[in-house]
Amino acid sequence: MAGKISVEAAHHIKLTVTDIARSRNFYADVLGFEVAVEVESITIMSSGTLLIGLSLAPAPEKAIPNDRFDENRVGLDHLSLSVVDRQALDDAARTLDELGIAHGEMIDLAPIGITIMSLRDPDNIQLELTAPLAS
Repeated sequence: MAGKISVEAAHHIKLTVTDIARSRNFYADVLGFEVAVEVESITIMSSGTLLIGLSLAPAPEKAIPNDRFDENRVGLDHLSLSVVDRQALDDAARTLDELGIAHGEMIDLAPIGITIMSLRDPDNIQLELTAPLAS
């Protein structure tokens, strides 16, 4: 019997978006990512610990016109991004409010020791900001 593959963490995530410039601005201006590199039709953003690739549909002829993300389809449900603590989560909520970006309430998930708050990117991709549960 083969052994199990041991993974440590997510290295990068690539998202298919409808407008690379709009998504690049959102991930930079709202979430603090920086452009690491732009290669061909992919923009790679970095938070210092996570890379997010942004690209248009790989087969444009198969892209659904005016498509929006829907977590009920097979594949990605949401992307969770860590923040250092509950204060950072509270600060993020205030920033989103100031920017007029809708977000969910803070939800404590005590059994796994985290507090989460959801929001959506410009393509409706569900994001969560996650902090360790305050003790």
